[in-house]
This record gives sequence, C-alpha cells and structure tokens, in this order.
Amino acid sequence: MRADSIKPMRVYKITNKEDSLVLRTKSVYVKPNPKDPILQSFVKRLYATVRDSVSMGVGIAAPQVGVLRNIIWVQRFDKEGFPFEVYLNPKIIKYSEGKQTVKEGCLSIPDRADTLNSRSKEIFIEYDTLEGEHKTEQIERFTAVIFQHEIDHLNGILYLDHLEKELRNNMN
Repeated sequence: MRADSIKPMRVYKITNKEDSLVLRTKSVYVKPNPKDPILQSFVKRLYATVRDSVSMGVGIAAPQVGVLRNIIWVQRFDKEGFPFEVYLNPKIIKYSEGKQTVKEGCLSIPDRADTLNSRSKEIFIEYDTLEGEHKTEQIERFTAVIFQHEIDHLNGILYLDHLEKELRNNMN
C-alpha cells in the first residue's frame, strides 16, 4: 500500500538467496473481497508488474513479488484480445494424460528459457473471482501451460523442478 496502484513491484529472483527461499514457500488462501482496499491495491500492482516493460510476462504469481497469497494473473491466449485475468485460490483439479512440448521462461529466473515435455495439454481448474464467485473451467494448449506454471509458483515449485525430473526420468 506504500505505492501507487499502477507502480510495478520488484520481481523476486532465484539468483538472490532470500528471494529464492520465498519462491520455494507454499502460499496461503486469500479471502475474496471486492471491498478490501489492500487486496484491490495489491491485485492492481501485481498486474502492473506483469505488464511492466521490463518484465513483459504472460503470467505472474503473488510469491514472485514476495507475497505468499494464492493470487495469479494469466494472459488468456484462448480468449479474444488475449486479456489478462486475475484468479484467487486457483487449483488444478484434473490434468489430461496428453502432454505438450513447450518452451518456458520465468520472470523469477533471469535470462533463461527451457523446453519442457511434461505440461498437460488440458487442465480443469477451480478458483475464486475477486467478487467471491467460485468457478470451474477447462483450459487447453498454451494457456493451460501458463496456468500450470503460475499455480506451481503458489506451491513453491519452479519450472526448473519439472526440467530436473524430466532429465532424471530420461536417464533411467
């Protein structure tokens, strides 16, 4: 709340030891409340951060700015105009068996992108809106990758963890 709601926040990086510890910590439930000025301001600043010209990400999770709450912003490439949307307490309730191969990067992992083969082609999620509605939705293709990536952040998981697992599995 110390800054204007359009001012981006500092993105935590794994190259910083203290930041890395926060990024590896599980986030907690956030109570949806459209009348909560702190929540509203934080959501706006998180959006400003993902849209910041320095970052230019397609998604961001609250832990990436040091706030351990279940809040993510995702760019919806599966909707007209590719809007950014905010999700509170998102959970993946079902993963498809079919996988897709995609190149992933992360605002918290500077100057790096890797190809993963372990992201599901389709997921089913449940989440809360800022207004407090509880919804479920089916997400596919690249947008599903973004959701998997951001929801992983809420659980203290980075895409590098999936990469390591894939490499271990390929060696066996």
